[in-house]
Amino acid sequence: MTATAEKEKMLTPEIEAFIEQWKEKPGNLIMVLHRVQEEFGFIPRTAAFEVAAALEIPVAKIYGVITFYHFFKLTKPGKNQIAVCMGTACYLKGGQDLIDECERVLGVGLNTVTEDGEFSVEAVRCIGCCGLAPVVTVNGEVFGSVTTKQMNKIIDQFEEK
Repeated sequence: MTATAEKEKMLTPEIEAFIEQWKEKPGNLIMVLHRVQEEFGFIPRTAAFEVAAALEIPVAKIYGVITFYHFFKLTKPGKNQIAVCMGTACYLKGGQDLIDECERVLGVGLNTVTEDGEFSVEAVRCIGCCGLAPVVTVNGEVFGSVTTKQMNKIIDQFEEK
């Protein structure tokens, strides 16, 4: 490997060691992708190619897994990640209205990031808090029985002052 190629490497020695540890185990790809996303917050394109090379599998297989599982992200999310539950209970109790309010307040649609990189918004299938519907999480913090009026206050709590 040339010095230039070495500088462009994205995977850290820790991730490379993790890959080596998992290389021969069943289910290794998902475990490795989880580790990569844990490091970067998403799966960067360069990292996907490096993982494919390290595991000796086609890049298409990497992207097949990344695009199949909703958990994996191909773009860097915002500093504050808003997830609006769209499971049946949340949907019926106003989940779409919460998404619309996020879009209105933040000026971005689903699966996009605000210009300043502060917020990203996504719809998720079920958070598992159906009794609190509709539910929103911000950076994993759960907010239940959310109304559109409360959405603004929730966003304000996370805005960088």
